[in-house]
Amino acid sequence: MNISDNKALFFKREALKKVVESFDKGTLETLAYRIPFEVLPQDATSGVRCCIYKERAVFRARTLAALGGSLEQDDEATSLNDYAKKALARKETPESTLTVLDIACKACVKARHIVTEACQGCLARHCQQACKFGAISISSENGRSKIDPDKCKNCGQCKSSCPYNAITYVPVPCEQACPVDAIHKREDGFAHIDFDKCISCGQCMEACPFGAILERSQLIDVLSAMKRTNVCALVAPSVVGQLNCTLPQLITALKKAGFAKVTEVALGADITTQNEARELVERLEKGARFMTTSCCAAWMQAVKKHLPALKEFVSHTKTPAGYTAAIEKADGLTTVFIGPCVAKRVEGKEDPNIDYVLTYEEMDAILQARQIDPTQCEPAKLANNISAQGRYYGVTGGVAQAVEDALEGKISFKKQTVNGLDKKTMLLLNAYAQGKAGDFQLLEVMSCKGGCIGGPCTVKKQAQVINAIKEFVAHSPKGHKAFEETGK
Repeated sequence: MNISDNKALFFKREALKKVVESFDKGTLETLAYRIPFEVLPQDATSGVRCCIYKERAVFRARTLAALGGSLEQDDEATSLNDYAKKALARKETPESTLTVLDIACKACVKARHIVTEACQGCLARHCQQACKFGAISISSENGRSKIDPDKCKNCGQCKSSCPYNAITYVPVPCEQACPVDAIHKREDGFAHIDFDKCISCGQCMEACPFGAILERSQLIDVLSAMKRTNVCALVAPSVVGQLNCTLPQLITALKKAGFAKVTEVALGADITTQNEARELVERLEKGARFMTTSCCAAWMQAVKKHLPALKEFVSHTKTPAGYTAAIEKADGLTTVFIGPCVAKRVEGKEDPNIDYVLTYEEMDAILQARQIDPTQCEPAKLANNISAQGRYYGVTGGVAQAVEDALEGKISFKKQTVNGLDKKTMLLLNAYAQGKAGDFQLLEVMSCKGGCIGGPCTVKKQAQVINAIKEFVAHSPKGHKAFEETGK
């Protein structure tokens, strides 16, 4: 896919790149307000909205999010210059992870079922018979079905029963994507995020076709830190294949971009594996029904806010990011986790060893703005004590498989994976907690379908990177012997 064809992604990433360029030029405080005009000059034809002026207003808001600002608190009269000054002066990273761009929100109509022109006005009236709420009537004019929105419960029985597929469901994408019902429409029709419910999975952001939901970036915080101290980039295992280069080339590119050191988070994954393996054995010996993994930050938020009955089953082992950050923090480095995830920013807030969190999109923006082509970089030397299993953590099933491999058949247990959180899997997980379903002893939960490679802030889709990861893993050392004593 040509990214310029997806305007929502193109403008989001362009805002990130322009912020980095302006930071490097030293013009953020004086010329940030010009960024929308640079991207959308007078003769631009965006082909997206009604006029160039609204497009600029939307891009201004995208730039504010790229500066880490809250769009809900934007008074529109404040200049981007002033927001840039605040961003450069702030001592703490943004509190909330996501923000809604009202001006870009389509204010979608309520999710509903509708009868299309494919309706044949058949005599069997399957749809009418299927509806238990009396919401379907038959038009006296053409014999076609009609749905009364006041009576319809959106159960979908009419849709399932129609032999012509003449009834369709029109969703509100962000609401449908949210696994915990944390986003809904305000009275004015625009989307609103309830942060007391939000688990920062980013699925609403990825689902919105208008790019109206954005993460509040920590770009400025990281760029400022790189000017005053030694910063270590902690790259997640799912980074392989994100850019058109090898991991050794990417490491060199990130060092050229200003990072003093680049470390694979797979290093910490191996420590997580050993500790989770030991913990699983201990729990099962004490009679526990099962244990769940603890790597996914969105999953941990889901337990905390929505599935308290599962808390006792969650592993106490730290995440790969947490272990890796602790190692580098001990050497006096400022740590920046780089991954595909919005929820890691919540983990970063809670873990004193993780100073900042960037996404793959933000990483790419830094490289582009500083005109660093990873494909032209000399490959760095990789650590030779990181296992293949640790490097496969970013793919669904990778964590559970690593734990099984580490135990080397010492105990017999069944493993199960939850491949993405949605409304149905949230119900299933609650059933697991109540003992009403499930036949396993180790449960791996990934918030994103496919694992971390399916995260909302990836540069490439998982289908484009999975082969690169598998090839990289195939050439990595097997086993976890090097970390049997580490992290105890």
